Amino acid sequence: MEEKTRIKEFFQYVTLNICGVIGLSCYILADTFFISNGLGANGLTALNLAIPIYSFLHGSGLMCGMGGATKYSIYRGQKEYKNASKSFSNTIYIMSALAVIFMLTGIFFSGQLTILLGADKDVFDMTNTYLQVILLFAPAFMANDTLLCFVRNDGNPKLAMLGMLTGSFSNIILDYIFIFPLNMGILGAVLATGLAPVISLSVLSKHWITKQNQFHFVRIHPSFRLTGNIISLGLPSFITEMASGIVMIVFNMIILHLQGNIGVAAYGIVANLSLVVISIYTGIAQGMQPILSRVYGYGDKEGQKQILKYAQITMLVISCGIYLIFLLAASPIVSVFNSERNIPLQQIAVTGLKIYFTAVPFAGFNIILSAYFTSTEKALPAQIISLSRGFLIIIPMAFLMSYFFKMTGVWLSFPITECFVALAGIALYIQFRKR
Repeated sequence: MEEKTRIKEFFQYVTLNICGVIGLSCYILADTFFISNGLGANGLTALNLAIPIYSFLHGSGLMCGMGGATKYSIYRGQKEYKNASKSFSNTIYIMSALAVIFMLTGIFFSGQLTILLGADKDVFDMTNTYLQVILLFAPAFMANDTLLCFVRNDGNPKLAMLGMLTGSFSNIILDYIFIFPLNMGILGAVLATGLAPVISLSVLSKHWITKQNQFHFVRIHPSFRLTGNIISLGLPSFITEMASGIVMIVFNMIILHLQGNIGVAAYGIVANLSLVVISIYTGIAQGMQPILSRVYGYGDKEGQKQILKYAQITMLVISCGIYLIFLLAASPIVSVFNSERNIPLQQIAVTGLKIYFTAVPFAGFNIILSAYFTSTEKALPAQIISLSRGFLIIIPMAFLMSYFFKMTGVWLSFPITECFVALAGIALYIQFRKR
């Protein structure tokens, strides 16, 4: 009976969270669709050059949210309710400080950042506009990411999903209105994206208005020990998102050298679809986290193993379906984002989809295993997995494979990296289980 209840709770949290996180990832996918149709290949290139900064924003918000909410759930499981609220307050302090840094960067350094990301004179203005506005909305993005995690861990996954989906759908509607009827160009696209988390936050406010919240902001001096603990637990989430941004920057530079702006536009299609796919695995990981942290707080080792097993089986089933879709429908999928019917862009992106997404089962395995380690306060192996797939292996692999196999090598570097990291992750899991 206990196992049946756990399975039911697992699938409730995971299903709701996958739906919500897919909606959240569609912020950028909606921009990709409307910009490609409204502004063509140059708009798509500008978007892809600017998107890594969104990964840094989103990663910082998730670091605060996942780290703070994980600590909150563990304290709740241990019935330390006062400390649970302290973890929320410390998280808000960390989030606010980081948001101010991002805003100041957008105000004073957006031009330098645009040049650093590789924008040429053809796409400089569009890239700079996107960067500046998205950084000014940093407090909204980070507050949304943080509060979504806390609301979900506070026993309200339905409201968290509703907040994410409402924000996503509003972004799609505003994208259309701002780009086409109002003819605002890339400013309209980034404005729609920036307003989406504001709308999501208004939905989440119901959790406080109806007094369902069990966490409260308490006036305390920031605790360096608790802050360090929150950052340590949230660091794998940050590394995962930040790494995707850094990988996009590195891939953009390599592809600019190999194929120019058309190659970057093609990679933009693949990379932004990848954000949606990876979000599904992030949804599974974030969905299992509240249950896993609570079970860990109770000291139930068998329950921890069961939840990890449910997550990995779910991931494998979904991965098979995802790869079949990209294998059989690569060309029509790319055509949706290729309004100019650019033949080189079409060919590069179709080949990329078929090769790049062979990585999906390995990437899913790594994301879930990293979240498992984080949820059970084993920060070091989670950080090793995140760093390996984000920096230590994929960047050297991209340069090496592109040197020998050109664009095919660029596409292959992602699945090879995820496969190596999965093998290392299995070794880490076995080692920690023995301990």
